[in-house]
Amino acid sequence: MTRATTIRMIHVAARELGLDQDTRHDLQMGAVGKASLKDMSDPELDRVVAALKARGFKASSGASRKGRPTATRGDARFAHVMWGKLYRAGKVDKGGAAGLNAFIRVRFEAAWGAVPLDIDQMRDAGQIATVVEALKAMCRRAGIAL
Repeated sequence: MTRATTIRMIHVAARELGLDQDTRHDLQMGAVGKASLKDMSDPELDRVVAALKARGFKASSGASRKGRPTATRGDARFAHVMWGKLYRAGKVDKGGAAGLNAFIRVRFEAAWGAVPLDIDQMRDAGQIATVVEALKAMCRRAGIAL
């Protein structure tokens, strides 16, 4: 989690717990001895989050999935699923749509001349099938069941 994300989480937690700014500063002083978030190191920010969780804050995990609709084409969704399996198995460095799109650009741009910025925008069934077959081959080589 980035520093900015942790600070944002602290502000959200304080709001959800009904803490005003002075009370939040008191909590921070008690947790790490500093009232200002910008003066804290990353481990100190984590201790503030732990103190907020001890007071009842529960971080939600669904926020990261908002904003990006699922692919409308089944073959593109399948490509996303295979890419996710490769990422979780440690066979690719960058997960998610950004990693998949980067893979498509590197692997197919020279052969196709141009590649859409996002696989979900691709409309050529043949090109998507080529991507799917390449991902299937990668999964087979990695020993990942489809």
